Order: sequence, then C-alpha cells, then structure tokens
Amino acid sequence: MKVCIVGGVAGGAGAATRLRRLDEEAQIILFERGEYISYANCGLPYYIGKEITKKEALLVTKPELLESRFRIDVRTMSEVVAIHRAEKMITVKNHVTGETYQESYDKLVLAPGAAPKRLPAEGTDLPGIFSVRTVNNTLAIDDYLEKNKSSSAVVVGGGFIGVEMAENLSRRGLKVTLVELANQILPPLDLEMANILHREMLEKGISLKLNTGVEKLEQSETGLTVRLSDGTKLPADMVVLALGVSPESGLAKEAGLALSVGGSILTDENFRTSDQNIYAVGDAISNINGVSGNEALIPLAGPANRQGRSVAGNLLGKNSSNGKQVYGSSVVRVFDYVAASVGMNEKQLLREGTAYHKTYVHPNSHAGYYPGAKQISLKMLFDPQGVILGAQAVGVDGVEKQIDVIATAMKFHGTVYDLEELELCYAPPFNSAKSPVNLLGFTAANILKGDMPVFYAEDVPKLDRERVTVLDVSTPPEIKMGTLPDSINIPLDDLRGRLNELDPQKPVYLTCRVGLRGNVAARILLQHGYQAYNLSGGYKTYSLLNLDLGRIGPKASQKCRADGISLAVDARGLQCPAPICKVEEGMRKLRDGERLHISASDPAFGSDMEAWCDKTGNTLIERGSNHGVFEAVLEKGKK
Repeated sequence: MKVCIVGGVAGGAGAATRLRRLDEEAQIILFERGEYISYANCGLPYYIGKEITKKEALLVTKPELLESRFRIDVRTMSEVVAIHRAEKMITVKNHVTGETYQESYDKLVLAPGAAPKRLPAEGTDLPGIFSVRTVNNTLAIDDYLEKNKSSSAVVVGGGFIGVEMAENLSRRGLKVTLVELANQILPPLDLEMANILHREMLEKGISLKLNTGVEKLEQSETGLTVRLSDGTKLPADMVVLALGVSPESGLAKEAGLALSVGGSILTDENFRTSDQNIYAVGDAISNINGVSGNEALIPLAGPANRQGRSVAGNLLGKNSSNGKQVYGSSVVRVFDYVAASVGMNEKQLLREGTAYHKTYVHPNSHAGYYPGAKQISLKMLFDPQGVILGAQAVGVDGVEKQIDVIATAMKFHGTVYDLEELELCYAPPFNSAKSPVNLLGFTAANILKGDMPVFYAEDVPKLDRERVTVLDVSTPPEIKMGTLPDSINIPLDDLRGRLNELDPQKPVYLTCRVGLRGNVAARILLQHGYQAYNLSGGYKTYSLLNLDLGRIGPKASQKCRADGISLAVDARGLQCPAPICKVEEGMRKLRDGERLHISASDPAFGSDMEAWCDKTGNTLIERGSNHGVFEAVLEKGKK
C-alpha cells in the first residue's frame, strides 16, 4: 500500500511513524511545504523570551531520523498543490528547484494544520509586522529584535499565542501593549476568571487595550504606528498579529471534499473524508465537542497527535475514533500564574441555551499549614443531573492538576457526585485531605440537593434592598477591605445571638470572603426558618467580576524592601480571616510611624491592603509579588 501524507507536524508525522510501526511493507511519503517537520509550535513564544535558548530544541524530530529509523520518504520544501481524486494522484511543487511533478497514492492523509487569521486592516504587510506559526516565523522575529534593538511591541489578539507572546516579549525587555477586540483575553475562560490574569499582566507592566480593534498599521519615522478603533495611536518598534487560526482546507475544498464548521474538512468517526481513499486529521478538521456533541473547531496539539496515531490504524482497517471527541483541555502560563480549563464555559452554554448550575471555590493548592500554599480560584459548570459541563482554574501552583482530574472525570461521564468521592493523593506538601476537586464536588452536590441555596456575583445589582437583607458574616477588619454594596455586618460567630436583628420576612443574601462561612451562616438561618442564599465564591468572586482594571498599574515583581521594618508577619497559606487579623494584631503593637511587613498568598491581598489602609488611617508604603507571594509594607498612621 502506498500512502501519501500532506503535512509533517503533529498529525502528519504521528500518522507516518505509527503506520510504519503497524506495517513494515507500506510505502510512506511525507510532504511538508516548509523546511522543518515535527517542530514544537507550542514552544515558539518561549524561544522569543529566551527560556528556550537553542533553535534545535524546537525541532522534535529531524527528517533524517524518520528516513533512517522508520524508512519514511520525507520531502520537505514540497507543497502538495492539487489532488486529482479520480486518478488518485497529487501534484507536488518543489520549492527548492521550482519543479512540479505528480505522485500516485493508494491512500491520502491530509494534515495541513491551520493558518493564522488575517487582520482586516491596511498595512499588515509592512516590515516589522509578524505572525507566529512556524519556526521560520519565530527566527525572523528573533532576528528582527536583535538587529533593530526593539524596545516596544504591540501584540494584536488575546488568545493563547497572543498572551504568551506578550509575556515573552516583556521578558525580553520590551514595553508591550496587548490589543484585544473582546472584553477579555483567553476565550476559554469566563470574565471573572480572566480578570485574575488581567490584573497579573497589568501589574507586570503589560498595557491592555480591551474592547478595542485595530483599524490601520502605518510606517512612521521611528518605526510603526498602530491606529486603534478608539482613536488611540500606538507607536511600536514591531507588531505581532495573533488573531487565532483557521483550518488549512483550501486543498480539500479545491478537490471537492465536503467541508464542515468554519470551513474545516468534514470527516467521519474514523477520520475518513467524503472520499473513501482520503483521510484528514489535526487542526484542519472539525472535531466533536465532548460536552455538546456538536461539530466544533478545537485546534489543540493533543487531539492532533492522537488523531494521527488513530488514522494510521484506520488505513489498515483497525477502526478507531480516538481524538475525534475533544473536551478542549488547555493550560497557559501568564507570568507567575497558570490558567487551565476543560469543556464549555458559561458564555458558550448561554449561547446554546443549555441549562446549567455553577459553583466557585478558592482553596489552597495544598494544606495551608504546610509552607508555600497558594490560593487557586476554581469555577465548575454542571447540569441539573450533576453531569460536569466544564471547569476553569487560575492560580500559581497545582492548577493544571485540578483540571486534569476533572477532564478525566468528564471523559468517563463523571458527575459532581463522583468528584465528592474521588480518592486523590494527600500529603501536606502536595494536597489537602479535602482536595480542591473534592470541594467542587461538595459544593455542587449541596446546590443540587438544596442544602446550599446560592446566588451569584452578577445577581447582586438586581437585589432590592427594600425586600431583602444583604448580610456579610466576615469579621469587621475584613469588611474594611470591601463588601457588597448596602450590606450589614454580623460576624458568623455572633450570628446565633443576633438573629433578632434580622427581619424573618425578608430573604437573607449572605456573603463572606470566599463562601465557606456564608454556607455555615446559611445553614444556621435555614434551620431557624429564614429564607437564605449564599454567594457562591463569596466577595472574592464578586470583586473579580467587578475588578476595576483602570486602577491597576505595574507593581514591583520582587520582594519589598526590608529596611525600617519594626515587625514582620507571615500569613502565607492562611485562610481568611487569619491574614487580616494578623495585620490588625500587628499594627496594634506598633507606634505611629513604625512599619509592618506582611506576606500572604491571597492574590488580591495587595489591593485589599490598599482599601484597608484607606479605611483605618494607615499608609501603604509598598506592595509587590513574587511567584504568588504577595507582600506589603504598612506604616502606622497617615503620612
């Protein structure tokens, strides 16, 4: 059997090597229009940031290895420009010699991948404007940076590549502005989760222009000018276009093969196209969304690799649909933070009209009493029967571990009740006895069983204060760091003795910092005959949804200066209200003008301290962060 494979990166190279392992006699020809095969395109931004220092590290497999070890005929710089289905022939152009020739096939595998989307604006072909898709793109950017001594860049697009390029250009020493047409970066996340990363990018010196488009790119005397839809003109030494990708399906379309969503190549469960002798895999095809069951574009490296492995067996009659059903598990690093997600987000569920519930938790990455615990913010979506529809997590440590567990549960049709029962590894340096995944299961199950009636951050503005009571059960020091508008405060430990202060005819809408004490308060009130609802995720989730990005600027990325400190307080790993209680206790020991240094692992601690100082008559001298440890220096009294 003679098999021709078009495309030599993830799906194509995987199909070729797997086919050889299954069939020693097959004739395999791999065509790649570029110079390199099987390269690490997901690692390209990190070469720009010099975290990957050698070009060779980006090349996963060289043609010589496929030829010597697998006896595969690898033809780089060779583009398949036409398919002649009736004759079972392809036309190939050699970009080195300019020669065009034809090659026959018994079976043809299309793995051309996807191409960067084009910016619908004038000037995209000017010098200094780049896309990031291939090794050569990346080397060109690196060479341009070196030769031109660039100091500023504009990145257009807030998806994975755009965010990673913004970070790595910043690490390279450039002043970076990221422009995004939507109201947030990273579409797999919902806004309140993305806001954690917005804050991190702003504090690390990235300028964000959200809800903003690019109208024109112009050459200027000093470099480039980017004209934005809001009238702003951004000067830049270089521009990176990262607007996402579109399936490379032109070859298939010209050959008359059936197409699917977004112009992708339509395949059956075995990756066969509308021509029984032609198969397709990778970013060029549509997948089946594992949650909705609908055709969808989910261009990820993991599914492409699995599809390449599967299609090799399918060519030999070993039918397998591995990789066709995709849940969209993904992870990205944003400076000190990690964001991961799986399944559908809330925006998608609303568009499809799917009934769902949701829950938020903000636990530590491992046992709080063991040093180094960092807070993780998690959101999970589930249907009325408890089937998991999607999950998102943002934090510093242990983030992808939580999403990996949930992705596994979803693959095997798990429910929130299964998450309650999962037995996960526990030791203080690695996890808590009640893992973050267990907590998602507990809270979701409580919602479905009616044990924890909830409301959400977006419901707060709709509450009629004449008809309901909004009650914060945090401690008074925590209230100074922020609370829901027009709420009253009764600390949880005082609640039973102060029930007479609540109108039993009014529903009580409860909050605390992260939702834990609010749940306890709701259980108390429900059993005393009150109608009570707990804010899922507490004030923390509310503050994330309503984060004022305009008030956030660059902050120190290293440790705060220790000179002139009278008292140091370590609140790392502690859950609320312990950190702020330690601050209050420490400040009481100081005299006016003396300084306290506080370390905490709550991501919002720096801005919380600013609000606390404003309300208590103290001065925030300095704040900073380093790998998820947030520090502040406070001076007693007002300057």
